[in-house]
Amino acid sequence: MKHKAKKLFLTMVLLKMNLACSYIFSQTNQFKIYSEKILGTETTIKMIPIKSGTFNMGSSKKEKERKRDEGPIKDVYIDGFWISEIEITWDVYELFLDRTTDKEHVKRAELNLNIDAISGATAPYVNYNKKGYPVVNVTQYAASQFCKWLSAKTGNFYRLPTEAEWEFACRAGNDDPYSFGKNARKMNEYGWFKKNSNGQIQKVRLKKPNAFGIYDMHGNVAEWVLDSYNPETYILWGNSVKNPVMIGKKLYPRVVRGGSFKSNIDELRSAARGFSKEKWKRRDPQIPKSLWWFTDANNIGFRIVRPKKTPNKDDMNKMWVNPIKEY
Repeated sequence: MKHKAKKLFLTMVLLKMNLACSYIFSQTNQFKIYSEKILGTETTIKMIPIKSGTFNMGSSKKEKERKRDEGPIKDVYIDGFWISEIEITWDVYELFLDRTTDKEHVKRAELNLNIDAISGATAPYVNYNKKGYPVVNVTQYAASQFCKWLSAKTGNFYRLPTEAEWEFACRAGNDDPYSFGKNARKMNEYGWFKKNSNGQIQKVRLKKPNAFGIYDMHGNVAEWVLDSYNPETYILWGNSVKNPVMIGKKLYPRVVRGGSFKSNIDELRSAARGFSKEKWKRRDPQIPKSLWWFTDANNIGFRIVRPKKTPNKDDMNKMWVNPIKEY
């Protein structure tokens, strides 16, 4: 009897261990919608799966208001990934700002990072922080460091989307100028822009999502991606490219996508490309100049992605933005 009881006890222990491991790794094995809970809080980030596929990146010369840097159209293959349902909001980003929950993080996972070694962010000089509103005024580096911190907290690899991933997710299978089709007048149903925003950032999820279930891909705040900006990017890529990304060594310019509440409607098109400018940071009051915050970019935020297949450590580090001394 003692032997049977001992065997039963060991079985129960192994079962609990397996359940724990299953919880940690289940998101890797099952490609479906999930909510990433940030340990030590009640906060979650809903992640939408985007299946791998090929799409036409860029815009046709016939597309109204089309810019030269949006072509030529390229056949682009994208591996599967998850993308956050909404732009990262202040209530989520503030957990990264105050770092009070850092002690609570996943200990056993396919990704193990020293959370204490990840740089902390400085508080914004101009206070835009409101619960449910997109975080703004962050540099590309700050957005990427949030991803690194979240990776350490959760044990899952997060980063900014590439420009190609962003457009693939935005289009949601549609080759028209907008994810909802050709009729720009329907933008009132899907996004915030210059004519309907009253010059203000809006809460997330107030407009319709695209066909993939992603909100605010058109307007509200423009979103950082990983790529450096080059007006001839698509020419340099060549034909039939797979998972392209262009990361340069210079700080400016870097790509932002989606347009914002300040933008004209044509700047919200799926193919439209924006880019950072040095003047965004010109009036930053901090000395030395801050790696983290802008003062002239209160319309720039970000969302995050997680690749379906976790890359090796070297490739992870390549996809997290490095700080560049600017002044």
